[in-house]
Amino acid sequence: MKPTINIIWFRRDLRLSDNAALYHALQSNHPVVPIFIFDKNILDKLSDKADRRVEFIHAALCKMQQQLVAINSTMEVYYGYPLEVYKQLLEKYTITNVFTNHDYELYALNRDAEIKNLLNENGINFSTYKDQVVFEKDEVTKDDGKPYTIFTPYSRKWKARLQEKDIAAYDTEKYFANFYQQATKAIPSLESMGFKSVDKHFPTKELNEAIISKYTEQRNFPAVRGTTQLGVHFRFGTISIRAAARKAMALNETYLNELIWRDFYHTIIYHFPHVQQGKSFKKEYDFIEWRNNENDFQKWCDGQTGYPIVDAGMRELNTTGFMHNRVRMIVASFLTKHLLIDWRWGEAYFAQKLLDFDFAANNGGWQWAAGSGCDAAPYFRVFNPTLQTEKFDKALKYIKHWVPEIDGFNYVAPIVQHEVARKRVLEVYAKALKGGV
Repeated sequence: MKPTINIIWFRRDLRLSDNAALYHALQSNHPVVPIFIFDKNILDKLSDKADRRVEFIHAALCKMQQQLVAINSTMEVYYGYPLEVYKQLLEKYTITNVFTNHDYELYALNRDAEIKNLLNENGINFSTYKDQVVFEKDEVTKDDGKPYTIFTPYSRKWKARLQEKDIAAYDTEKYFANFYQQATKAIPSLESMGFKSVDKHFPTKELNEAIISKYTEQRNFPAVRGTTQLGVHFRFGTISIRAAARKAMALNETYLNELIWRDFYHTIIYHFPHVQQGKSFKKEYDFIEWRNNENDFQKWCDGQTGYPIVDAGMRELNTTGFMHNRVRMIVASFLTKHLLIDWRWGEAYFAQKLLDFDFAANNGGWQWAAGSGCDAAPYFRVFNPTLQTEKFDKALKYIKHWVPEIDGFNYVAPIVQHEVARKRVLEVYAKALKGGV
């Protein structure tokens, strides 16, 4: 006779503490089996088999497994296609309910609809909860119910809407006895899935109070450890957004605003789904005639543009999977404005390389830089890399770390002159926007 259980399906919420779906699952009427699926639909598209994000997920699952084994339970980790995995689970268990947290990206929405249909056909509930953001969907809107497209009024309403319960922790540990008791299941190795470890350290998930407290003054200087580097932990849910919001509210409003930007961009992809289909938020920007020079793009990717702050950022990204926030804006502006290369090329490259890649934030950031997004930089605002350097890396400490040849004869010449590029982009944008409106 098959055991009767409920399932908690982990995806972007790789923690046992303060987890909305897990909290509800553990209070349900049957023992709870935790599962994770290494999704072949996603992994098969990764060309880099030393992808550190896969390694990060694997390491997070191993930590969760240690916690579960200590209470005589286990994570069931699968490598396959979600629909096929659920068909296996239906043969193994009598399932009453599957609990999971919301995901907002296009592939995830389609995947979840498919799984829900399968479960419903078998008389099984599919229950999902908000967990990776503080507010979602229609929770923060204008007085007339329409979505905000400008951040500042959204952030004001966000703060006014906030109640203590919105950032209260879910006390999951109280119900750990309700995990299904069974022998430990082995987690598939990276090698068995065709991946390999690169054995590099990941940023700590500590909510560093000293950094958060000084965030306003230090966040724009890439040579200083002025940001928390928690992006990868937010991306995969190894820390709670509610815990981060509580800390930010106590210590630093500028940092809190960064968390609100995450919510804002998630509401944008919800209310304006065309941005998930490769379209500009402001549709007239799809009329821009990009140069899309592949040689220039490759030099940008490789950090060989002759603009030190740009090259430093790209080399940092290629080496570590991280890039400082200020530098992200500079390199994105350079690609779109100086080189007139489609922001989608840069968005795709960041999606491939960033440890903390999150579609909503990545798309929002790139469209901001290109001028095509909601609340974006105006098209005529073209960052001057030299002035940005003088302002934020005057002593060249960051640049010299990543571009040590800057003072030598072997450093590459600039691939474009700033004033020439600025004049060109203003003409091209003006022509497109005049014709596209």
